[in-house]
Amino acid sequence: QVQLVESGGGLVQAGGSLRLSCAASGSIFNINAMAWYRQAPGKQREYVASITSGGDTYYVDSVKVKGRFTISRNNAGNTVYLQMNSLNAEDTAVYYCNANTVMGLFWGQGTQVTVSS
Repeated sequence: QVQLVESGGGLVQAGGSLRLSCAASGSIFNINAMAWYRQAPGKQREYVASITSGGDTYYVDSVKVKGRFTISRNNAGNTVYLQMNSLNAEDTAVYYCNANTVMGLFWGQGTQVTVSS
């Protein structure tokens, strides 16, 4: 089992920045990759970015986030970050972290990001 706890969300003005964190605990040695998703009100959950255990990073192929969001992790590999810059109202959503492991997919509870215009 892997437990994930997201933090760092909040209210920010348009143009501002936030750094989300996702702390993993439990059987973290089984994690192959971790990812960030987001779900805006009334919309489906969408992929944002991911990072593999080897450190490779991937981003959604969308002009909505390209160049503004950066995924990274700590050296221990048990915390993943999402640095979000130049935020706009379209970034308002609940942001979720997940871990892709040999035991399956685990999700955190999410953290709310609200961007005021």
